Amino acid sequence: MENLHFSQLIFAQAKKYGEKTALFHREELNDGWSKISWNLFANQVSSIAKAFVEIGIVEHQRVAQFSQNKAENLIVDFALFANRAVMIPLYATSSATQVEYIVNDAEIEIMFVGDQLQFNVAYEVMLQSKFLKKIIVFDNKVVFPESEQIIFYSEFVKIGEKSSKHFEVEHRQNESNETDLACILYTSGTTGNPKGVMLPHSCFKEAMRLNTMRLTSLSDNDISVAFLPLSHVFERTWCYLCLFNGISLYINLRPTEIQQTIKDVRPTLMCAVPRFWEKVYAGVLENIATFSPIMQGVVSWAIATGKKYNVDILRKGKKPDIFLKFGYSVANKLIFSKVKETLGIENANILPVAGAKLSDEIALFFRSIGVPLVYGYGLTESTATVSCFDYINYEVGTVGSIMSDVEVRIGEENEIQLKGKTIFPGYYNNPEANAAAFTNDGWFKTGDAGYIKDNNIILTERIKDLFKTSNGKYIAPQEIETRLGLDKYIEQVAVIGDERNYVTAIIAPSIPALEEYAKRNKLKYETVDELLKLPQIHELLQTRIIELQKGMANYELIKRFSLIRKSFAIETGELTNTLKIRRAVIMQKYKSLIDDMYSK
Repeated sequence: MENLHFSQLIFAQAKKYGEKTALFHREELNDGWSKISWNLFANQVSSIAKAFVEIGIVEHQRVAQFSQNKAENLIVDFALFANRAVMIPLYATSSATQVEYIVNDAEIEIMFVGDQLQFNVAYEVMLQSKFLKKIIVFDNKVVFPESEQIIFYSEFVKIGEKSSKHFEVEHRQNESNETDLACILYTSGTTGNPKGVMLPHSCFKEAMRLNTMRLTSLSDNDISVAFLPLSHVFERTWCYLCLFNGISLYINLRPTEIQQTIKDVRPTLMCAVPRFWEKVYAGVLENIATFSPIMQGVVSWAIATGKKYNVDILRKGKKPDIFLKFGYSVANKLIFSKVKETLGIENANILPVAGAKLSDEIALFFRSIGVPLVYGYGLTESTATVSCFDYINYEVGTVGSIMSDVEVRIGEENEIQLKGKTIFPGYYNNPEANAAAFTNDGWFKTGDAGYIKDNNIILTERIKDLFKTSNGKYIAPQEIETRLGLDKYIEQVAVIGDERNYVTAIIAPSIPALEEYAKRNKLKYETVDELLKLPQIHELLQTRIIELQKGMANYELIKRFSLIRKSFAIETGELTNTLKIRRAVIMQKYKSLIDDMYSK
């Protein structure tokens, strides 16, 4: 379709698709899916846009959304775009301190919130803020004190429905241009305060063009599930791409419900981070381990056949011979189709995955059994995609080939640097960060190291996350953490070793998996703490760590590790909102454990 400005997009799609369903949503897992047609979507965008005018929103004003994924998020987005206003999404798990920082930095006066938890945090901020003046609540079950400053979203909709400000909105739509800011996305950095990434409409417009050109199998017959937070650039840009292409979106409200949602919806499209597929992979392997030796042999044959068919032949654009076709059809019927149906992904068209390192082993496994994972690389600052797997000739071990019209070069310290229309113009209200982020000749410095081979990007490490042992050896902890994260007994791991003489790790194990192992091996213990102290448990994990680190240099090997009962969490500050490890926080919190590992 014509690459319209987002202020006009939903109205154009309503004219094209009418009563076709644009959005599906539900409040509870057992509820039926409620439908919002393209016509209703456009009508609600119009109502909210007029309501914004009624309460005095001006062009370029910044408005926040602090909520789990909801259909209302997207309606509010496009109503703001129609007013030339700016959307600032906050992670639903943000603390009052994090919310307050963004409110002050962006001078936010109006905030939409989701449930009671988010309201309580926002209200705490509002009581102390000189900026935040109004809270609009999505969930009608939220309890709040009577105040002219707080209203339900349903009341806000009625303000717009009664409004006659259509001409004011239309005027703003007509004045909209590509240089207008669409969003400011605050990155949840592993150190320091978050930085507000300014994304003008030009960045999104170019992202729509490039991704539609690359992903040629997308059509308005597809259905996608919005699972990652809409505050994440990956999901936000993907949802916009779906709407741009007339694709119906199912909005998954709670991340914990995603497995059931997938089985209910059986989508053709869905974004996910590598951790999601790591857990699926671990579950599949665990299930295979229960098979008889004969059946395990059948599975091994099927996977090998799938690799020959999908990876060795089809990936290279070749045609399989009749024998391989027959073998694959048998493998698919006996094994692969059942795995995909169990997971709910048997209809998959493409399944984009990005946001962290994806193990080559996992990518190869799913591609071999016919699951179309499309691994890619991008940043908030690049409006998501810089590179991704293509339909054929993709290379496992890379993050895919570079998108058309995105310029990539390798700078000092092998840093990947970017230029192009999807690259952001700078951080909001942060000249120091802007000076550090760009080279003198205008290239954005990603902070990721790597190289380019045959137009594919190969990532090697995160430059700022590298540490150096006291022996002068550089360690890329993410590589080690990715390997160990594949193990069913390891839930999370933080590698330690900066300025130390060897590498150690803090490991949050999978307690259920260890309990099952203890039961199977008749190990005696009373509490979880006692379980984690058993010599047999440490021997088990030591053996598995040695196996997982095979092929790595001696100085990269984990020499000691400590087990912790509670997993790293966003709420305790050990993880960012995008689930990246805050190593400095972990090192401080577990200082005594770490010191002990080096004192023995």
